[in-house]
Amino acid sequence: MGHLRTLSVFLFFTFSVFSQNKKFTYTQFDVAFSIKGNPDRGETDLNGNTDNLWFLPDGLSSKIGYGIHHNKWVGLGIHSGIDWKWTDKLVVVPVFANLKLSPKIGDDTRITLQLGLGKAIALGRGDLMGDYKKISLGLQTADDLILFVEVSHYEIPINNQRDSGSISLGLSLVSF
Repeated sequence: MGHLRTLSVFLFFTFSVFSQNKKFTYTQFDVAFSIKGNPDRGETDLNGNTDNLWFLPDGLSSKIGYGIHHNKWVGLGIHSGIDWKWTDKLVVVPVFANLKLSPKIGDDTRITLQLGLGKAIALGRGDLMGDYKKISLGLQTADDLILFVEVSHYEIPINNQRDSGSISLGLSLVSF
């Protein structure tokens, strides 16, 4: 009962602080591709061509979220989307709470740190479900466009592994 009371007071305080602004909500749309290390880097094929790529694409993801913010500096939202990992042959739908911190580092630039925590559901794998965690670091322009690097972790047992994860590069559009 104490946790419920604390949560109620926190939500009341949050909404009363954020209601000082006329518009205190945001919508965010992300598109990213995950990468993995190239195991064949430096090897020569039968035609004499050497593979010099450090990284290879390993999947696609798209997420959308909605939440509240204070002066574009701090935000709290609920996000969901779809992650497709090619190597693991895995399609995951994460649903997570997202905390966003975006302090200014220049006149028109912000550095953005996002932390996500929630659940992930594997599609086409029965009732396979697990925890989802993510951390993202990016640069936000005056146009509210974010270029980011993201590390995701899925606690879904697949392919004789306890969990799975990815490193992604992406682009995000935030509408305040």
